[in-house]
This record gives sequence, structure tokens and C-alpha cells, in this order.
Amino acid sequence: MKLNLKRPLAFFDLEATGVNVGADRIVEIAVLKAMPDGSELVKTWRVNPEMPIPLQTSLIHGIYDEDIANEPTFKTLAAEIAEFIGDSDLAGYNSNKFDIPMLLEEFLRAEVDFDMSNRKFVDVQNIFHQMEQRTLKAAYKFYCQEDLINAHAAEADVIATYKVLLGQLEMYKETEFESKQGVKSIPVVNDVDALHIFTNINKPVDFAGRLVYNDTDEVCFNFGKHKGKTTAQVFSVEPSYYAWMKNGDFPLYTKKKLDEEWANFNAKKNENRPARPQHNTPANKPQYQQKPQPKPEKPAQPINSDMLEQLKMKFGK
Repeated sequence: MKLNLKRPLAFFDLEATGVNVGADRIVEIAVLKAMPDGSELVKTWRVNPEMPIPLQTSLIHGIYDEDIANEPTFKTLAAEIAEFIGDSDLAGYNSNKFDIPMLLEEFLRAEVDFDMSNRKFVDVQNIFHQMEQRTLKAAYKFYCQEDLINAHAAEADVIATYKVLLGQLEMYKETEFESKQGVKSIPVVNDVDALHIFTNINKPVDFAGRLVYNDTDEVCFNFGKHKGKTTAQVFSVEPSYYAWMKNGDFPLYTKKKLDEEWANFNAKKNENRPARPQHNTPANKPQYQQKPQPKPEKPAQPINSDMLEQLKMKFGK
């Protein structure tokens, strides 16, 4: 089966030093770029994370410190990776919760503007979990009737994810699904827009799931004491919550979306603020009574005989 694509769909998988989006780093990234004409491009990068890889993590993906010691850093590779992905929509296995937030975090650290605003996101795991609830290895066996060899190697996983989606489209093309709200539909169809809607279950704003859209597409907090409240509601009663999150251990992309919400909140607040009365403008400046000007003094007259006579009479001389 060939994917019905309006633009490229980039399947990607990351291996990292751990699963903490804000603190861990990428050590390997593989991208399979499915093109609208049916062709495929695959590229893999090894990355020096500039930090040690914990042994328990290396035992899972098989990448050790010595394997990436001489590899370039993500900052060195960032522009090349962004250019290869281009304007593709994004797909992966558990990508909405891990791979996309981790990739965005690395791009932000590298100061590469990777625009997410017009992309669609297809999380193959969400199709699988909602329809069957299995692991990638089981999904590959279930949908492709093959055993997944070399699991947890980025390229093997990303190719398996691509094949699983093709198998899902074939298996569920006429399968009815009933949501928790009782809405019935046939959601698994060969259309990226429809898959984007079906696989983005929680409607995340920041991909890390700290901010989500509610049923009326308002941005809400999805954790802590304000879970379920809109950002506008929280900023109105506790504006210090914004500063607390900005100084907290949250992913950079979460903070970026938080900044946008804070800016929108303040812009709306300023729009609704009543205009201040004008003071001391020429139009309404009060007219004060002017002080009377003193009369000009008469100039001194020259002394004459009459004036001398008057002085004599006054002073008796």
C-alpha cells in the first residue's frame, strides 16, 4: 500500500541518554522521509550528547560513550537535520510524548527555529494502543507477520514503525471505533489529517503534555493544582504561577508556549481596560482667573514753587 500524502511524512526515532525531555540528550536520530510520489529517503545521525550515557540506558539501545565520543554535537547537526525534515509532517512511535518534545528541546538549545505551527503529527503508537494495546515488537509481529530484529536500534525501529502504519491502514480500513464518549467512526484511514486527529488523543499544546487544549480549544494546564483550568483563569487569580513555571524545571518548548499564552493574556487584558480620563489638555484645561496687573506709575514731576510751598505748610518751615 502507498501512503496518500499531500506533502512528505517524516517518520523519525530517537535514542537518548534517558527519558527526561528537559535534561537528557539525543545520541542517535533516524528519519525515514516518505514522499508523495511513493519514494522514501532514510538518513541516520549519531550524536555526541556532551554528557555520559547511563549504563542502564546503553544496555537498552546498545550505544555507549565510546561509540559517540567522536561524533558531532546536535548543535553542529541541527541545521542539516532541520533541512532534511523540511516542511514534512511528523510521524513516529510514541512520538507525541517523547520524540517530538525531545527533538524540539534540542532545536531550541541549538537556536534553530523549527516551525511546528502547520505540521500534522501521526503517533503510530496511539493507533496501536487504542486498537490493540501492544509494544512495537508485538505490533510488528501482529501487523507484518515478522519478528523485529535488532529492536531499539533507531533505524530498525523507524523502519518497523513505517511498516506497522501500512499494516494498520490495511487492517483497520473498514473497522469501526467507539470513543469513550460513545462516538462511533472509522478513524484509521489513509489520510494524514484524519490520523493526526485520531492519534493526538490529549490535544497537547507543548507536546510534553503540560499544556493541552480543552473541548472548546482553550489552552489549559494539565498538571498540578490548576489541572483543567485555562491559562487565562490561572493568570487572572495567580499571575505568579507564570513566573514559577518559567523558573522551574520544564522543557524549553513548554516555556515557549507558556510565553505565548502570557502575551495573549496581557494583550486581551489591555484591550478590555477602560480608557483613562485625560487631564490638563488644551480642550479641557480649566481657565484660571488672572491676577490684576498693577497700574503703571506716573512719571516723576519736576519740583516747582507750588510744591515747595506745600512742603513748608506741611512741615512748618
